[in-house]
Amino acid sequence: MSATIELKKQQVEQIVEKIKASKSVVLVDYAGLTVKEDTELRTNFRKSGVEYKVLKNTLIKRAFNQLGYNEFDNSLNGTTAVAFGIEDAVSGAKVISDAIKKYNKMAIKCGLLDGAYLDENGVKVLSTIPSKEVLVARLLGVLTAPMRNLAVVANMIAEKQNA
Repeated sequence: MSATIELKKQQVEQIVEKIKASKSVVLVDYAGLTVKEDTELRTNFRKSGVEYKVLKNTLIKRAFNQLGYNEFDNSLNGTTAVAFGIEDAVSGAKVISDAIKKYNKMAIKCGLLDGAYLDENGVKVLSTIPSKEVLVARLLGVLTAPMRNLAVVANMIAEKQNA
């Protein structure tokens, strides 16, 4: 086998491993971004724990097909970058959504979340979900509210009796 074919097989295997290790995967058309915008976008991805790579469509297609996903085939044309949400399922979609609003040049193609294919609208909905930290903070607020309210009422009763 030629060295080129062997290299492509290794690249497909690396993509397969990244897909398996990711909580979410988002495919995006990045056409029209300037170098400055792309650098800023990559920085935002790194800060969010998302791995962002520009990959060849044929390699991405082979990786998804190897995992049994054929839904991505129609989206793999033109310029394609992939955001692998390693740490958080929502971060990649959020960064892309923010970049689309800011630069007005990119477009979401599709995505993958917990083994389920997401079309463009599905990725947009995913980007609106609050981060894990925000959800945990909200849950803690809801759980501590009754105790806090009881403490406030008990304090008011104590102050009233002392007055």
